[in-house]
Amino acid sequence: MAKDYYEILGINKDASEEEIKKAFRKLAIQYHPDKNQGDKEAEEKFKEVNEAYQVLSDPDKRAKYDRFGTADFNGQGGFNGGFGDFQDMGGFGDIFDTIFGGGFGGFSGATRRNGPQKGNDLEFNLNLTFEEAAFGVTKNIDINRYENCGKCNGSGAKAGTGPITCDKCGGTGRVRVQRNTAFGSFVSEVTCDKCGGKGTIIKDACPECHGSGRIKKRRKITINVPAGVDTGNTIPLRGQGESGLRGGENGDLYVNIRVLPHKIFKRDGVEVICEIPISFPQAALGAEIDVPTLEGIIKYTIPEGTQSGSIFRVKGKGIPRIRGYGRGDELIKIIVEVPKKLNEKQKELLKEYAEGCGEEVNEQKKTFFDKVKDAFSM
Repeated sequence: MAKDYYEILGINKDASEEEIKKAFRKLAIQYHPDKNQGDKEAEEKFKEVNEAYQVLSDPDKRAKYDRFGTADFNGQGGFNGGFGDFQDMGGFGDIFDTIFGGGFGGFSGATRRNGPQKGNDLEFNLNLTFEEAAFGVTKNIDINRYENCGKCNGSGAKAGTGPITCDKCGGTGRVRVQRNTAFGSFVSEVTCDKCGGKGTIIKDACPECHGSGRIKKRRKITINVPAGVDTGNTIPLRGQGESGLRGGENGDLYVNIRVLPHKIFKRDGVEVICEIPISFPQAALGAEIDVPTLEGIIKYTIPEGTQSGSIFRVKGKGIPRIRGYGRGDELIKIIVEVPKKLNEKQKELLKEYAEGCGEEVNEQKKTFFDKVKDAFSM
């Protein structure tokens, strides 16, 4: 079924490069698998968004897509939705070249294969502790990526030599083929089978990269993670992807953030939530309690008569705002603990307390739902 990549990204057909990137980042965060674990629909949507961005972010691919319509191409040379898997549109181009004759719409094989091509984009999933995400951190990561060969500077030819012009296509990357059919003779252009459409041939291949012009290397990348990031955020590092082909720009590296759970704290946007257990006497009489924060222990006074589930707010002890000033608050949620084991003296004291309140210890008070039932039975 045909796909409308502009509709998938929610942009107009005349959207700028920056608008395309902005729409992609927003949707990639929304549908990222780490944020939607087990959600197959979100996973498929993430792939669609990925696929649409890879096409529309590349000027050549976008121009070809705009010319040929909203078609869903799969298979060799097609759009398959993976990061950086759109390096060669050869299969698609050859189909139209064969039907309409060579150089259809100005997209000749020589232009397609010999021109600069952007390198593949890469992804990296980065795990952070709760505190690292809250206050920011500098991380060093190791990635494997293809880079231009240092021996041949990406040419693929042995030092002192260079690629030579293909003698079959004359450097165009295309050859004319005549086909005789019942309706007459048809001449079309197809990819040159001798040079693979590149227009050049390497006779003496570089011993380091074996003629490919690129080698895989392990690199250490430094990432400055800003304060306030959360699971689902993506940090783009421009030019840190794989090297481009034939002078093309490098791809990008997308760092996907995942914040590990904390033993004490939970997070709600820029607010930190901490549940603190207290005793019944502390709740009844009020008390000064120790409250853990991201920066250490502070003292906080709770009033007498505090109920279980009560929430108190400590200003400025939450998460820094990633796109603004200041910090969120810390919310203290009080949990009144009921003792499970009492000695005889403690039991007697509680009975005296109950009697002083005019309560029978063995008499169960009406529950809220009992009261509701009584109210509606009148």
